[in-house]
Amino acid sequence: MSELTFEQMLEESFKTIHSGEVVEGTVIDVKPDEIILNIGYKSDGILTRNEYTNESNLDLTTVAKVGDKMEVKVIKVNDSEGQVLLSYKRLAAEKGNKRIEDAFNNQEILKAKVTQVLDGGVCVVVDEVRIFIPASLVSDTYEKDLSKYEGQEIEFVVTEYNPRKRRYIGNRRMLLSAEREKAQKELFDKIKVGDVIEGKVKNVTDFGAFIDLGGADGLLHISEMSWGRVESPKKAFKVGDTVKAFIKDIAGGKIALSCKFEDENPWKDAESRFAVGNVVTGKIARMTEFGAFVELGGGVDALLHVSQISKDHIEKPSDVLKVGEEVTAKIVDFNLDDKKISLSIKALIEPEPAAEEKAEEDADVVAVDIEKAIAEGVEEE
Repeated sequence: MSELTFEQMLEESFKTIHSGEVVEGTVIDVKPDEIILNIGYKSDGILTRNEYTNESNLDLTTVAKVGDKMEVKVIKVNDSEGQVLLSYKRLAAEKGNKRIEDAFNNQEILKAKVTQVLDGGVCVVVDEVRIFIPASLVSDTYEKDLSKYEGQEIEFVVTEYNPRKRRYIGNRRMLLSAEREKAQKELFDKIKVGDVIEGKVKNVTDFGAFIDLGGADGLLHISEMSWGRVESPKKAFKVGDTVKAFIKDIAGGKIALSCKFEDENPWKDAESRFAVGNVVTGKIARMTEFGAFVELGGGVDALLHVSQISKDHIEKPSDVLKVGEEVTAKIVDFNLDDKKISLSIKALIEPEPAAEEKAEEDADVVAVDIEKAIAEGVEEE
């Protein structure tokens, strides 16, 4: 047998590799745009930035150093320069596909950072696999602006897996819904009518505010926000405010709240404070064509009818009064059941008898005088 030449022995000392094969290499040089690896072959392996990551501006010197071990996939054994071209991201994607497949089959909860926010949803990456979560599946409530999720780690499950079309769909909403249902059950198991609770304002509408109670929302209707008059819920509350209220009613899955605590009820001693004949002072809160509403304090408003403002004829209240003005008047009517109080400024002014009343009074005086005269005449006889 002939002896092998040095070149032949050296050739045989190197292993053979094929395209598609997975090999382990040692980093022998790192540049910003490529990594050189010794893979035990006669030529070194070249791992370019494009085959390492999908990040176009990544500096490879920040992720690898000489001496590091790397597992890569051979994509071409000999290029035009006799080098071996390698890929890290393709191998990672294959492993990621298997990872996503297992998660899909087992309905495993995954956690990943949002890498991109699009008009129709958000994208996350798990083991180099890009998963899309549609806007409708990002949250259990409608969210027009998804930008707050940029860079945020979120949990989700894979609900669609199609590697042939590279279609991977995630769902976060079902996890939030399940958590909410659990929290809702726990909440309804422990609350009852009359309980005082605290929550945060979740949404404000023209008719009330929805308060997040930690498992369910309670409605604080505009009529239950205060003992006084609330013109607009949006002026009284804003999203994020902490609200203390009590549970007024529970009907099915709906919770009605109230801030009208009984110990703060301004009407509880109103019969004595606002008895007919009492003179009170208050500020004009608002006006209508027929009268002015006077705030007497503590959320109690009283009506000063236009006919009771002055002994002179007044066309409309705004002709002589203005909002915020302080007035003193007499209470002429009080209705606790309807919570209505009527005021009169005119009643504080000494009334002048009308012509008819004066005539009647004069007639009565004459009649008395006549009767008196007749009586005196009888006695003289």
